[in-house]
Amino acid sequence: MAADLKLRIDRYSAQRDRWPATGRVVFAQFDDDAVVVYQAYRPAIGHFAARNGFFGGAFKLDRMTWIKPGFLWMMHRSQWGQSDGQQVVLAVRLRRSAFDAILAASVHSAFRPGVYGTHDAWRQRLATSDVRLQWDPDHSPTGEKLDRRAVQLGLRGEAVARYSREWILDIEDVSDFVAEQREHIASPSHEALWVPREDVYPVNREVAAHLELSDTTDGGTSGER
Repeated sequence: MAADLKLRIDRYSAQRDRWPATGRVVFAQFDDDAVVVYQAYRPAIGHFAARNGFFGGAFKLDRMTWIKPGFLWMMHRSQWGQSDGQQVVLAVRLRRSAFDAILAASVHSAFRPGVYGTHDAWRQRLATSDVRLQWDPDHSPTGEKLDRRAVQLGLRGEAVARYSREWILDIEDVSDFVAEQREHIASPSHEALWVPREDVYPVNREVAAHLELSDTTDGGTSGER
């Protein structure tokens, strides 16, 4: 196991049995102060961020950057740190208040009539918000699509500028941990696979309705800490 890992981890097999199997659910590792989100970059960007605790250097503020609170979705997207340009996997501890503000400001990438009513209303929100919301199929450790949906959030403009420095509490390079666990994904039982401890993230009812979150056993608005 990677030494001095700050992430709280647990066996995948133990978590899989308690996670909702379907629906739109925000999974995350969080405490009273912070929420962990994941990104993966080429070494020039990833190593700079981990070393300095903020995004700079080759990081482009004029491009949208996507953050993912679900570790396994990040693993699918980066092919467990093997995709070109995504070799350095980062666990970013984001201020919890900032993460809540990001969720509240988000606008779906595709029109959702139950949320926006009309295409014109959606386009207006899309034009004025710096946060994109996208629900994608979540994936198993070996890449199979699941019935559950995972969220990713795209930041641009002022949101990405504030994210890159102001909202970040800590950045951890977890590439070694990812490489270690990559060796265990082929096992059918996944008993040897460890992943970050994640729970259903608590979202207030107004924001939950906007995100179109699914109900969970606790009403979809709370989670373990």
